[in-house]
Amino acid sequence: MQPPRAKHCHDCDKCVLQFDHHCVWLGTCIGQGNHCRFWCYICEETALCLWTGILYISYLKANISRAWWKDAVMIVLLITLSISLIFLLLLLIFHSYLILTNQTTYELVRRRRIPYLRGIPERVYPFSKGVCTNLYDFCCAQGSIYKMESLPTAQEIQEKSRPYSCLDVVTCRCC
Repeated sequence: MQPPRAKHCHDCDKCVLQFDHHCVWLGTCIGQGNHCRFWCYICEETALCLWTGILYISYLKANISRAWWKDAVMIVLLITLSISLIFLLLLLIFHSYLILTNQTTYELVRRRRIPYLRGIPERVYPFSKGVCTNLYDFCCAQGSIYKMESLPTAQEIQEKSRPYSCLDVVTCRCC
């Protein structure tokens, strides 16, 4: 019997709370215990790609008078680095969106197949507690205690499905 938001990973052969995905690059599942570290890893990789790209461009600018074919390897590396940077930026934006809405990749992609999410409208995030609380839970409370979240009640889902008003923003319902 799996708790809500958990999934059994067949690659790792273990049950993961708030299962996001199995990362083939890191060789482990991303879930409640390490999602924050995974997001930090993506940030660091993005910064590293950006910094390396700036160094490559600086080098090419300093040697602009040389024939372009002498720096062909640097140009190919810069193009490859640019493609990697675009991929990393998109991945960072995607996971930031998931964090702000308290979703996982698995829940977003398989929403219609997960029984407890099947009847919930598309733009309703049943586990979201508002942007501020979602960020706090993700950054500060994630690694300390493993907790199983309960399913939201029908009343909570109905409340989350109605559009925000100015009063909601003033009373901080949106975050």
